[in-house]
Amino acid sequence: MKFLSIYKTVERNAPPSQEEMAKMGKLVEEGMKAGWLLATEGCLPTALGARVRNSNGKVTVTDGPFTEAKEVVGGFAILRANSKQEVIQLARDFLEVAGEGECELRQIFEADTCAQKAATS
Repeated sequence: MKFLSIYKTVERNAPPSQEEMAKMGKLVEEGMKAGWLLATEGCLPTALGARVRNSNGKVTVTDGPFTEAKEVVGGFAILRANSKQEVIQLARDFLEVAGEGECELRQIFEADTCAQKAATS
C-alpha cells in the first residue's frame, strides 16, 4: 500500500541547520534504500506560494504569505507500508527527526488494490 504523508508545522523563517539537514538526509537515504520511502520533498516558505480556490463558481487567488495559518505544509512524502499501523510508525520515526509538527497520513488510491477488494467481496 502507498500512503501520502503531509507534514504540517509552524512556518520557519530560517533554513534548517547543517545538523538538521544531515539527520534528515540520513533518514531519507535509509528509507529509499529500504524501499519504504518512494518520494519526498520539503516546501519553501508560503511567501513564495499562492492559494487558488473555487467557491460557487468563482476562482480566487491569494498570494502568500498565509499569515492566518497556524501551521503550514512543510513537506510531503510518499511511503510504502503493509498496514496503517506500519505507516503510523514511519510517521513517528520521521517526527523524531523533524521535531514539532504533525503528519496527516492518507492512503493513496491504487486501481489494483480496489480491483482485489472488489473481487473478494
